Amino acid sequence: MAHPYRPLIYFVATGISVLVLALIGAPWWLTALAFACFALGLVVTLVQSVFPQESEHRLAWWRARWHHQRRRR
Repeated sequence: MAHPYRPLIYFVATGISVLVLALIGAPWWLTALAFACFALGLVVTLVQSVFPQESEHRLAWWRARWHHQRRRR
């Protein structure tokens, strides 16, 4: 069975490798900014993979969260 996130893993490995090679000798602030942007892209991808994107699934997720919050009170 193929892992569903394998393309993401390849993207991350390739992206980091290219980024490191491109930033050799660059100022530290440019390197930090580039890695921060790359990390932000990964966070957005992670959030989109965790939270449902289809309308009916999103509604069910929010209802379950709402019921859970009400039970906690």
